[in-house]
Amino acid sequence: MVEKSVEVLTPEPDESALTEHRIDGPATGTGTAGAEKDFAEVLAGLVKAEQISAESHFFEDLCANSLVMAQFCARVRKRDDLPSVSMKDIYQYPTIRSLVTALVAEKPASEAAPPPEPAESAVPVSRRTYVLCGTAQTLIFLAYCFALGTVTVRGYEWVSRGSGLQHIYLRSMVFGSAAMIALCLFPIAAKWILVGRWKPQEFPVWGLAYLRFWTVKVLVNANPMRFYVGNPLYVLYLRALGARIGKGVTILSRTVPVCTDLLTIGDGTVIRKESYFIGYRAHAGRIQTGRVTIGRDAFVGEKTVLDIDTSMGDRAQLGHTSALQSGESIPAGEHWHGSPAERTDVDYVRVPAARCSTLRRTLFGLGTVLQLFVLYVPLMVGGAYLLVTEIPALNQVLGPGATHIASASLYIDALVLSVVLFFGFLVLGLVWLFTVPRLLSLAIEPDRVYPLYGLQYSLHRLIARMTNVKFFGWLFGDSSYIVHYLRFLGYDLSKVEQTGSNFGTHVQHESPYLTTVGTGTMVADGLSVMNAEFSGTSFRVSRAVIGPHSFLGNNIAYPSGGRTGENTLLATKVMIPLDGEVREDVGLLGAPCFGIPRTVERDTRFDHLRTGEEFHRNLAAKNRYNLRTMAYWLFVRWVHSFVLTVLALATLDVYGVLGHLVVALYLSITLAFTACYFTLSERLITRFRPLEPKLCSIYDPYFWWHERLWKVPEHYLNLFSGTPYKTLLWRMLGVRMGRRVFDDGAGFTERTLTTVGDFCTLNQASRVQCHSQEDGTFKSDHSVLGNGCTLGVNAHVHYGVTMGDHAQLAADAFLMKGEEMPAHARWVGNPAAEARGAAYRPVAVNGSPQPHAASGRG
Repeated sequence: MVEKSVEVLTPEPDESALTEHRIDGPATGTGTAGAEKDFAEVLAGLVKAEQISAESHFFEDLCANSLVMAQFCARVRKRDDLPSVSMKDIYQYPTIRSLVTALVAEKPASEAAPPPEPAESAVPVSRRTYVLCGTAQTLIFLAYCFALGTVTVRGYEWVSRGSGLQHIYLRSMVFGSAAMIALCLFPIAAKWILVGRWKPQEFPVWGLAYLRFWTVKVLVNANPMRFYVGNPLYVLYLRALGARIGKGVTILSRTVPVCTDLLTIGDGTVIRKESYFIGYRAHAGRIQTGRVTIGRDAFVGEKTVLDIDTSMGDRAQLGHTSALQSGESIPAGEHWHGSPAERTDVDYVRVPAARCSTLRRTLFGLGTVLQLFVLYVPLMVGGAYLLVTEIPALNQVLGPGATHIASASLYIDALVLSVVLFFGFLVLGLVWLFTVPRLLSLAIEPDRVYPLYGLQYSLHRLIARMTNVKFFGWLFGDSSYIVHYLRFLGYDLSKVEQTGSNFGTHVQHESPYLTTVGTGTMVADGLSVMNAEFSGTSFRVSRAVIGPHSFLGNNIAYPSGGRTGENTLLATKVMIPLDGEVREDVGLLGAPCFGIPRTVERDTRFDHLRTGEEFHRNLAAKNRYNLRTMAYWLFVRWVHSFVLTVLALATLDVYGVLGHLVVALYLSITLAFTACYFTLSERLITRFRPLEPKLCSIYDPYFWWHERLWKVPEHYLNLFSGTPYKTLLWRMLGVRMGRRVFDDGAGFTERTLTTVGDFCTLNQASRVQCHSQEDGTFKSDHSVLGNGCTLGVNAHVHYGVTMGDHAQLAADAFLMKGEEMPAHARWVGNPAAEARGAAYRPVAVNGSPQPHAASGRG
């Protein structure tokens, strides 16, 4: 039998453990006795103890957990006679005596941080303005689809008038090249016409200025040039948009800067993937634009954020999983890391330089252009035409007027086509992934330094693209079968201790053949293995090793050379250390990271389910359930492709009646259908009922059902970011969404456990995650954002969190589980803590840079 789950997640410590570790003795001390006594009284009420010793360890003696201590911090903050306490303080000073000594006794009054400045209120917007903006966005989208459809149809007609294979090839190359150039130049022209040069400014969302901003942002991100990240052509594209970028710059991040005139990057700088330097932020109902300046030979690590009005000097470095808040700057030659960033001696450029001349970069870019125009474009355009016209069976199905929308043959043809294409991709795609990249990898020698923009660089980028196909990770993730998939892909997983949830659905890497994960290790989701190291002229691939019997939380970038070993807990968004001793038998949290308990009593209550005969029965039952989940979602995805195929064939049928307009209608209808279809799929799984908070084992059938919800496709939601349709879709999915919320690209993992108040502002890549998994224990709870709250770029909110009205969470901050942010509070950092002193005023607001207030505890 599977053990029953705990229905409601409570912050109380384990009662049996408290009995075993009975704590007696009052809090005492000299000089700080009053503060110790007050802290002890607050904590005793939470752990249900009559009295607590000042020397009792919060986690080892009192058996408290992070939820209990988060409640403790919240209660202390409500008392004016006690110093504010953060979760980082709790972990660093895990007894009342050490906590009071650090916060009171050892801190002279002259060093006390200034009181925090309250966050400003969000700017409300009228319903009329909101509706008008959404209507205008809809019309712009329809007009773009109509123009795209017109060009596509007329180009196809022109290619079809060719005679002979050579003539068709030439026409395909001419039309395809012209269309590609037009798609690349149109966003550039639109930016200069609609905006001109970006300047530091501020304007409310949903207004006319915002509409121009949104139009340019969407067009810039829809430009095909974004697929040439890591190529010198991408740098030319940003320069054409107004960015000041020097020679020899390498940009690997797919996040496209929007306010490009405010971006300056010096010669020889490297920017790693998943970095955000977009030149704007949404703040309290307004868009604020500001400069991002990066000097010569600088380095920006993976999963970093550079907010507006930030700068890095020449040869400066910002480490992985780090952030520069608005107004912060790194002096020339210094290395910083963390969130908020602080100085470090770690050198993040770990690969020697190589010879990489301007001529080499130029030839690489020209070679890419030739491949595109001479090979890829003619194959796509002419190949599609030849498939339809030269193969009789396809011509009968896809030729104009071949079928009628009311005939059964149309649906039969769509059925056959969708089955062949969908399941053909599934089978042939796996065969391709398991063979071709492995053969290509033989040309790249591990630990050898290669210059950028050569054969090995091209092969490395190609291997990374081919082996990071998200579909297969989505299909096999959160099941026993992800282990076999990753092994066939090239991962070294040592001796696997199967749990049924060894890896989540989002796992990426730069080389699967140089990734080692120790036995017994579990990964929640969002792992990025960084097997490649880059400088401004060279790169090197090397093995990344994750130790055995460890647990990795969400959204972690793990570099080669990471200093973690056996039996470590790597918390969500933790920054992996690259220096010092190898961390073992410990937990790591934050950026930069610090030690926390590897586990607490609450997370071991289900350990007996992970051994013995009961474990084997539970694992077999979970495997059967996961197989049904995979089959269910394959069927749902196939039905989606079948309906899109029917719509495509129907479009061909009515083309003679509606002309070019039919293509625009097809694009609009497919987008609307996709959104409604996957929304309905999720609501049917939940039976239109909200989720309830849970604390259970990963072998509880409820958890298996919850894993099924995680597989609901959500990639389509990003197409609606920045429009009123995004909040409408969130409501349809079950989020308790307030009025006129601005969502620039946020995500919610458990929709019905999430509440978002009126006029909230949610930035790009911000996320509310209402669950946590640690080893074999699963926990979920509600998270509530009050009216007018702001989530910064790449901010992460955990479960059980409450944000008061108009509270602001800074860029890249991590708000831990159970935290309570007061109204009008400003929190910053990983983990997040109250920002002290005055709030930074961007240049867009003041007209001149303002000194940056101290972040976190003063």
